[in-house]
Amino acid sequence: LFIDLFCQFPVFTFLDTMSLKDKLIGDYDYKSLCLPAMMLPKGEQKFQFYEKDEALPIFLSIIMGLQHALAMVGGLITPPLVIARFNIDITDTDLQQYFISAALITSGICTIISVMQIPLFSFKGRQLFIGSGVLSVFGTSFTFLPIFETAIGQLADDGTDRLDAYGDVLGTAMLCGLLEVFLSVLPASILKKLFPPLVSGISVTLIGASLVGTGMKYWGGGVVCADFFGNCFGNGEVILPYGSSQYIGLGFVVLSTLVVIEMVGSTFMKNCNIIIALLFGYLIAGVTDWKGDTYVDNDAITDAEPITFLWVKTVNLGFYGPAVFPLLIAYLVTTVETVGDLGATYEASELDTNSEDFSSSIQGGLLADSVCSILAGLFTSMPNTTFSQNNGVISMTKCASRRAGYACGGWLILLGILSKISGLITSIPDCVLGGMTIFLFSNVFVSGLKIIGSADLDSRRVRFIVALSMACGLGVTVWPFAFADRRGQPYTANFWQCDDCNDDMKGVRNGVSIFLSTGYCVGTVLAILLNLILPEDPIIVRKSDVKELESEEGSAKEEEVAVSVDKASDATA
Repeated sequence: LFIDLFCQFPVFTFLDTMSLKDKLIGDYDYKSLCLPAMMLPKGEQKFQFYEKDEALPIFLSIIMGLQHALAMVGGLITPPLVIARFNIDITDTDLQQYFISAALITSGICTIISVMQIPLFSFKGRQLFIGSGVLSVFGTSFTFLPIFETAIGQLADDGTDRLDAYGDVLGTAMLCGLLEVFLSVLPASILKKLFPPLVSGISVTLIGASLVGTGMKYWGGGVVCADFFGNCFGNGEVILPYGSSQYIGLGFVVLSTLVVIEMVGSTFMKNCNIIIALLFGYLIAGVTDWKGDTYVDNDAITDAEPITFLWVKTVNLGFYGPAVFPLLIAYLVTTVETVGDLGATYEASELDTNSEDFSSSIQGGLLADSVCSILAGLFTSMPNTTFSQNNGVISMTKCASRRAGYACGGWLILLGILSKISGLITSIPDCVLGGMTIFLFSNVFVSGLKIIGSADLDSRRVRFIVALSMACGLGVTVWPFAFADRRGQPYTANFWQCDDCNDDMKGVRNGVSIFLSTGYCVGTVLAILLNLILPEDPIIVRKSDVKELESEEGSAKEEEVAVSVDKASDATA
């Protein structure tokens, strides 16, 4: 009821036109939602379709919102946990818990803004909005993770405190987020021309490829120990070398659980498969040990405060010039992703993508990307953009009602406030987290392949653009040290050694290094340039086609002559 009132919906009309049962639970097929498919008679799984603005029963709103929240929690918590644990301070569990809570609360607030679609003012006769006005949720973006990691490392090598370095990159990301304000007022047709599916597919694929390697490091025991092949310290009391079978086995439990859920799980379980698999892997880690040492750090849960909120911890916002260009590329990529995500949301919601409403949703969604990324920085969290995996929840449950989006935002805020949940997440061993993240990151990779598949791969031009962009992007992703410094060895990359450079030149050098060592930045820029400068493939015409075309043209001319004669006769008469 609070959600209805807050979002200015006609709550009293909603109550007056529905029976008590309809108000509370409705006639939704909860059995098909919750029971495994093997337990349902064939052909009995039937879901009522709920349209964008259709009223939902209270219980169904809560269930659908929880389902969307659980579907995105695994991906949402990963970037802040990675930054806090592996790039700032692996021993500061309080900071890690706060970063997770802040990310959850921020994503909840941004999801409500997106679903609400707040009207602003008219610009050149066009009404502008903040928010898409459809069931499109927001979360912490993976796109910015590689840039944050590289930039924080560079600042730390120059002697900056790592938390202050995070604040510098965060402030820079807030400033660069203004780019999407400009892009949001461009017509959707121009955006699609500048960033066709071919370009967006290459970008998303390269983002997934860069992240999968990071997921593998977690699975083997942790990021730092993977880089040095030393002992790993992020798995409770168990300290073993990177790649130990004990770590690999616990990560494999998560992947095996995902397979089982896909085989026999209910619709609800499949929509929440990532968080369920993660929690089951966590359970196995909790009940096992290695020579008396436990994998789970229970102190992280017991020491966590009962509740928390934004700004319990703060960071000093600053500016880091070398990160500007890579961050602008990242915002271009998120622009492409948002256009694609909203198109998928419209299709899953059975809405018309050629309508004026779709153009308004694109404009409002892009502006929400910008506003929410800036808000996220003020909330001490990384940039927030649309989450695409929730479109699968809409497709499977047939619920496109925005009420589910408001409930999802409410659940995320609640999960963030209850800091014991953040304590539980930070106590998850790195190897278990790796089993989840490697699947999650590979999903990003597969999404990119799907987008590329929508292009004409029989075209020589398209294949050339994909091949050259992927060659450079994947090459840099697999081996970034042609341009990047190794850990703990600043300014030593042979591409541009800069030990004795002044501060200004070091800044320029670091900016170039971030760009050239971030695979999706290189690949995206190449794809955009090649798409603009390469000519279209020549049209292949066969002799039979020419004869057929000449025959059709001759028939058309005869028809034109006949029509002209008829008109002349009529005029004479």
